Amino acid sequence: MDFEQAKRAFEKYLDEYDRADDKINLKIVHTYGVVSCCEEIARRMKLSAEDTMLCKLIGLLHDIGRFEQLKRFDSFEPGTMDHAKYGAELLFKEGMIREFVEVDTWDDIICTAIDKHSDFAIEGVTDSRSLLHARLIRDADKLDNCRVKLEENLETLLGISPEVAGAESVSPEVWQYCLDRKSVLASARRTPMDYWISYLAYFYDIYFKETMEIILENDYISRIIRRVPYSNKDTAEKMEILEGMLLDYGKNMIK
Repeated sequence: MDFEQAKRAFEKYLDEYDRADDKINLKIVHTYGVVSCCEEIARRMKLSAEDTMLCKLIGLLHDIGRFEQLKRFDSFEPGTMDHAKYGAELLFKEGMIREFVEVDTWDDIICTAIDKHSDFAIEGVTDSRSLLHARLIRDADKLDNCRVKLEENLETLLGISPEVAGAESVSPEVWQYCLDRKSVLASARRTPMDYWISYLAYFYDIYFKETMEIILENDYISRIIRRVPYSNKDTAEKMEILEGMLLDYGKNMIK
């Protein structure tokens, strides 16, 4: 497995897209961020050299379907395209995977991890190594998304200013997901604040204590919450409650 060759092939693939576009650039930076997160989580877990390289390769390719979604729809919304399944089909049904890795030794693992990485929950994966990598890419994806939520313009993420977002309420159904310590189902989101709070509730979907250690070490939970000024009193109270719940959840996870 030659990661540098895979990286060159990925860069060649990107030539089909407008790198100057903010959303395309965001996903390019995110891809390499996920690769770095994969490597760090694998290092902390003391995975083998092969599994570490495999994890990085999956990180490189996990969002390959996003670029076509943006080109066609200029949107990240799941209703426009299932980017994970499209990416898996592009790589394995259309055979593009051979441009990134010459042998088919790890095809089933790579395909499963990419196909499942944005599902609400991982279901139907019985092979232990495939399950490991499906969980790893989901953790690494969320870990780099912490960086995205802190560095990217909130207007790009939410479509409105932080001040407008902070005046919004949280839908009862979305808040119930938080109280139940669950990730928020995409179709349940109604308001911009629902989207914002869903980016925090995904911490309940972290699989490995090593990932949670990184989250807590970087104070990601509190820093993300504080990016928005909550002028809506009820929303401000809910965010304070959620912050405490998430911090307790994370601390208990790494014990």
